[in-house]
Amino acid sequence: MSFWPAIIVGATLFVAYANGANDNFKGVATLFGSGTTDYRKALWWATLTTLAGSVTALFLATKLISIFQGKGVVPAFLTQSQPFLAAVILGAALTVFLATKSGIPISTTHSLTGALFGSGFVAVGFQLGFYTLLTSFFLPLLVSPLLAVILAIFGYPLLSRGLRTVGFSKETCICIGCEAFPRAVTPEGIVMSQSVIGLRVIVDNERACAKPLSGTWIGLNGQRILDAGHFLSAGAVSFARGLNDTPKIVALGLVAGTLDLTWSIILVAAVMALGGLINARRVAETVSKRITGMDPDQGFLANLVTSFLVIFASKWGLAVSTTHVSCGALFGIGVANGQARWNVIRTILLAWLLTLPTAALMAGLIYTVLSRLAAI
Repeated sequence: MSFWPAIIVGATLFVAYANGANDNFKGVATLFGSGTTDYRKALWWATLTTLAGSVTALFLATKLISIFQGKGVVPAFLTQSQPFLAAVILGAALTVFLATKSGIPISTTHSLTGALFGSGFVAVGFQLGFYTLLTSFFLPLLVSPLLAVILAIFGYPLLSRGLRTVGFSKETCICIGCEAFPRAVTPEGIVMSQSVIGLRVIVDNERACAKPLSGTWIGLNGQRILDAGHFLSAGAVSFARGLNDTPKIVALGLVAGTLDLTWSIILVAAVMALGGLINARRVAETVSKRITGMDPDQGFLANLVTSFLVIFASKWGLAVSTTHVSCGALFGIGVANGQARWNVIRTILLAWLLTLPTAALMAGLIYTVLSRLAAI
């Protein structure tokens, strides 16, 4: 039927948009959360570096395309089924989009895995390649965030020691400002207040009262060196995300033969960027502010851990989630600095547990409907 290519292209662009909205800001969350820069600058930095990673995927991450085309997971004939491909893409897209509207960071990789499983199970039952699902999908998704937590917990003391070794130290900051005390209320409801100068201690790290580094190294200001490294590390995470996520999104569309590799990556990269620019704010607030408080050096370390693990996984064709890895690194920072907000972390972990069955259910239902339409 002639409308299938259009459906598959549209579904692929939908999942790219949802991915951008949910994932684009995660690479630069520490820049915003630590007060190193504002939301808009962080978002544009994420967009540019993610685009660079997406283009690089043409050369370095083609193995992920093969994995996410379903080879070894479902029978070969099913990967040529247009209703199946459309169901997988739409199931994953809807799952990510709904999470984005709720401000919950979830994994597009996890959603695609669940959608592959759900629509594949409806189509062929127990003929699925469960061993491939376990080794190529579930184990990397499970192990990578745990590694990120461990590396962040043990890496932070090493980073702090290294900064002290070169002569850098954190300044202790107490903000002095005006506090307004209510004095009287008029009959019209107007509150009369008096401003009094006093001490105001910032418990959480605000941009105006962050803990800057003091000291110099080879004549350079310590805080400026850290900020430059922080920007580079955030860019590396966004680059790694584009490198890792773009091949997964284009994979199923390539099987359908609707577009060639180059045009698929260009379109997906552009729509991912658009999704991030338009709809990233809610997830940005969650990953930047609600998981843990952080100083710039802690954010810098979280980015180093995330970029290392994701780039390594992309090179070796491991289906890890940038979301899981970056949030895992932030969880580890929260443990290391004692500022982890466990109620938010529990909510995110619950969302991760529900991602796979939600995507599987949606994709299975969509496949049932589309396969019947195709038979008409």
